Amino acid sequence: MLIYNAEIHTMDAQGVIPCGWIETVEGRIKALGEGTPEDIPVDSIDAEGGMLLPGFIDAHTHLGIIEDSLDFEGDDCNESTDPFTPQMRAIDGINPFDRCFEEARMRGITAVASSPGSSNACGGEIAAIKTFGRRIDDMLIKNCGIKFALGENPKNVYNGREETPVTRMAITALIREGLYKARRYVHDMDSYYSDSENYDPPEYDIKCEALMPLLDRKVKAFFHCHRADDICTAMRISKEFGLDPVIVHGTEGQLIADIIAAEGVPVICGPLICDRCKPEMKGLELKNASLLHESGVKIAVCTDHTVIPIQYLPLSAQAAVKGGLRFGEALRTLTICPAEILGIDDVTGSLKEEKDADLQLYRKGDNPLDLMSEPVLVMIGGNICRREL
Repeated sequence: MLIYNAEIHTMDAQGVIPCGWIETVEGRIKALGEGTPEDIPVDSIDAEGGMLLPGFIDAHTHLGIIEDSLDFEGDDCNESTDPFTPQMRAIDGINPFDRCFEEARMRGITAVASSPGSSNACGGEIAAIKTFGRRIDDMLIKNCGIKFALGENPKNVYNGREETPVTRMAITALIREGLYKARRYVHDMDSYYSDSENYDPPEYDIKCEALMPLLDRKVKAFFHCHRADDICTAMRISKEFGLDPVIVHGTEGQLIADIIAAEGVPVICGPLICDRCKPEMKGLELKNASLLHESGVKIAVCTDHTVIPIQYLPLSAQAAVKGGLRFGEALRTLTICPAEILGIDDVTGSLKEEKDADLQLYRKGDNPLDLMSEPVLVMIGGNICRREL
């Protein structure tokens, strides 16, 4: 397919092409450029000067793992029978037929990270997925990290059951214990494979197996934390075990923005358009994302769906603009920045040759972050999911 006469925001080194074209073949971007091609096939799309963008990416959701309109039956987010469960995999709990996938597509959201919840000190494996498909295996981009949670959520869950952990000390100790066991497990495995005559293999441990890619920095450590002290704890643990950390929520990040920037740790900000529903969120401010960005922190904006419905991801970025973030940077927090944070920027997040054809088109003059705006064309992997031209 050829789309021409578009204002293309590549979110790449090419920047903005004021009047350009893009060609997709077999689900990928074949080429793009400035001007109008000489040969325009009959089935091409005239963008009429509209804004063409990469599909939006929500870097932190529970899409499909907490289903719409259902309570316990559709809630597979928290295995809160054990406070340390790295072996849980989000892909085993996601229902692609949840209608919220359709609502995401209709608003130009082409990929999300769907995560286990924050009831446990370690909740499990996060899946970066496309929002188009009927089988999660086909929608999966990659399993991008392990979810950890610090602070109020694990404290409340296990305090109510009179079990460990009920303090921040215990939460952190559980994480350290799990990571230390996994590190020793890796050592014992290496010893066995290097000298099987003198060493026996360690007994199979599914939790340690799940943490091995994390220790090898093949995937990232995503830490749910709101308070500044919990953010510092996440960075401390990451240094101790050589992890590649990401802060999820980071509500009080503004208080230590310079420290986070110095550590080079990205922050997924959100939810933004909600109330201060618990003590840890008392510092919620729309300016948080802007202050973090100004300090040099890489940021993405998220909905934490179902906390904020997935279709309000662009509105969440608009709220960050109200808090001081520049419009162009707000677009980046929904495209290339979340792609880089999730480690899927080789596939999506910008408009570039050989990347997946995940894109959206708006009418000329429309603001893609505005509540009343909707894309007139959405493509995911070359599949047309919405077309109103």
